Amino acid sequence: MCRWAAYHGTPIFLEDVISRPGHSLIAQSAHAEQCKTATNGDGFGVAWYDARPEPGLYRDVYPAWSDPNLRAVAHHVRSGLFLSHVRASTGSCISRNNCHPFAARQWCFMHNGQVGGFEGFRKHADMMIADEFYTYRKGSTDSEVLFLLAMSEGMDSDPHGALARSVARLEGLSRAQGTIPHMRLSAAFSDGHTLYAVRYSSDHIAPSVYYRYSRAREGWAVVSEPLDHEEGDWTELMPGRILTINGNGAVECDFGPADLASAA
Repeated sequence: MCRWAAYHGTPIFLEDVISRPGHSLIAQSAHAEQCKTATNGDGFGVAWYDARPEPGLYRDVYPAWSDPNLRAVAHHVRSGLFLSHVRASTGSCISRNNCHPFAARQWCFMHNGQVGGFEGFRKHADMMIADEFYTYRKGSTDSEVLFLLAMSEGMDSDPHGALARSVARLEGLSRAQGTIPHMRLSAAFSDGHTLYAVRYSSDHIAPSVYYRYSRAREGWAVVSEPLDHEEGDWTELMPGRILTINGNGAVECDFGPADLASAA
């Protein structure tokens, strides 16, 4: 399993999430507390939005705690919307192309979880990606397939529905050709204007997601684990829910792929 953190609000330095807090994302890369593996050392990545519609992207295969360039970038780059991730591989190789976040056009996407038995039906999953988005398929992870399948399902016009349909299609493949757990998912994604986060599982174990608004920063943080043990006002996103954050605030609603998967 992996750990991730995202932010939407008044621009801040990336280090205010990635490295400065007591339980920052870099701290979680070595000592995570709410996942099966405490160490998430199979690479890292950060995507941020600024003057251009496409996100900036910095990813590498080193453990986040050992890369001084990540700390330097986080110290100098300021953004009002960014996504960051530290990886613990569930089987795919350690390579830069397999590090999250993934980016295509104005969208970026990061994921924690798994699609059960993915290696056994990876070819079938790849073939579901529309030709216009398959050019962005650079790695070998189920996470990247999920992202590009959502792009194929119409993420530009219906982000929530596109991801729900994509989760349902991959969960359906896993039920037909894969293994349990068929789907475990916590993910965050953005088009540079709105930040989305989702938590879902086909069983009773869904990867953790929390969020909170900071009046001091005038912004929202959405994380796999709270960034500071002294901050007690985090809200847990419950399984089967999707969170939408934009200039109007944060709204939760039902995610709903389970019904689509059972109907497929």
